[in-house]
Amino acid sequence: MTLSVHGIARALGLAIPESDISISGWSIDSRSINPGDCFFALRGPSHDGHDFVRKVFEQGAALSIVERHIEGAGLQLVVPNAEQALARLAAAVRARMTGVTVIGVTGSAGKTTTKDTVASLAATRFRTGKTVGNFNNHLGLPLSILRLPDDCKVAVLEMGMNHAGEIRALAQLAKPSIGVITNVGWAHTENFPDGIEGVSRAKRELIEELPPNGIAILNADDPRVREFAKIHPGRSIFYGFSEDAEASSPEGARPETVRAENVVLSPSGVKFRALGVDYSASVAGRHAVSNLLAGIAVARALGIDPDLLRPAVAALSPGKMRGEHFVRNGVTIINDCYNANPEATRSMIGMLSGVPAQRRIAVLGEMLELGREAETLHRDTGRFTAEQGIHAVIGIRGAARFIVDQAVKSGMSDSAAFFFDSSEAAGDFLRDFLRPGDAVLFKGSRGVQVEKALNRVVGEGGN
Repeated sequence: MTLSVHGIARALGLAIPESDISISGWSIDSRSINPGDCFFALRGPSHDGHDFVRKVFEQGAALSIVERHIEGAGLQLVVPNAEQALARLAAAVRARMTGVTVIGVTGSAGKTTTKDTVASLAATRFRTGKTVGNFNNHLGLPLSILRLPDDCKVAVLEMGMNHAGEIRALAQLAKPSIGVITNVGWAHTENFPDGIEGVSRAKRELIEELPPNGIAILNADDPRVREFAKIHPGRSIFYGFSEDAEASSPEGARPETVRAENVVLSPSGVKFRALGVDYSASVAGRHAVSNLLAGIAVARALGIDPDLLRPAVAALSPGKMRGEHFVRNGVTIINDCYNANPEATRSMIGMLSGVPAQRRIAVLGEMLELGREAETLHRDTGRFTAEQGIHAVIGIRGAARFIVDQAVKSGMSDSAAFFFDSSEAAGDFLRDFLRPGDAVLFKGSRGVQVEKALNRVVGEGGN
């Protein structure tokens, strides 16, 4: 969004400065400053943005929002709290976005890919802006609002959370009229005394904050998400594979359902039929179909003809470290290192089980933020890995040792199950262990950095 300095000052309740240049770039990171940007000097636990104010002006910044004036630097607006100023300015921008349909996307897994898919399909008819990357928290969401195109008609905003109340606060800022929930899983359960039920209530906050005439887009394959339709007075659209989606609709209402039929999964992509239209895409796995169905359901809510979506669906490709496929030295490599939770990990293991290969190998990093359920959920993953006929498993760090232990207890040979304390050590082992004809999946929580194991196998730079 483009704002004048005068407009920024008015929105923040400040005296109007002499300069009235226009700002269209926004940053909270001195490393990402472009000429003409506005920099918010935020204070964090380890860094103070004020230490970088002079640097950002040297890099061409036009304005900085600060809590104390920095002598010898450029144009600054002094506020009591820079973080609150970021949110206040984003709220002012949101208030002027009349005629813009805002779509909020959340879920325990797949929300970033779903957000990108929704935006791509919405863009077949409307000028669309979206959250870039996973800027989905109390800092990333207001920044994403400021970065929306001036002429956008649809804004797709990702919303993440670690604690109860966060989704509600983000929704109250973004004010979505369409809410998408991909699933409720075990991610972040360490912050909820009642485990997954607490996560479910936190995700439901997005639906609770929709206006009465808003539209809830709900994954029918997740029983907790299906139930959210019962607390939403407006229109709900279910999506998924489930044939019984209608059973959980609000009393007296017949839900709309975007259901996948004739599904064909292969390592190179997916094919399926929905709303009477045949689709194909070069993204792999059952979860990829679910993400696409969410996008098709949103497009239906926006009034887009499903047949017009076929080229956009076909053009979709995996994001970086999100199910990327390539072959190196005769080994098929699936790079899904970006993040992990139990549901997403099972989905990728299921996909690996269908890849034609002499040996199928799962390299699985520890899944973080699972609290007291960590051992149980890692053991469940190990059991599932063995049941899927995976030939070998390599666990990396911490609770991943339970994956390895349970895989052996569930029938995998102990000569095919290995545990390492670091991704680098696992990668060094894999360099000698892998051979042509193998297929190997790399997946783990972001903090484990499983890509370091992949890089030891293929060299820095990935594929």
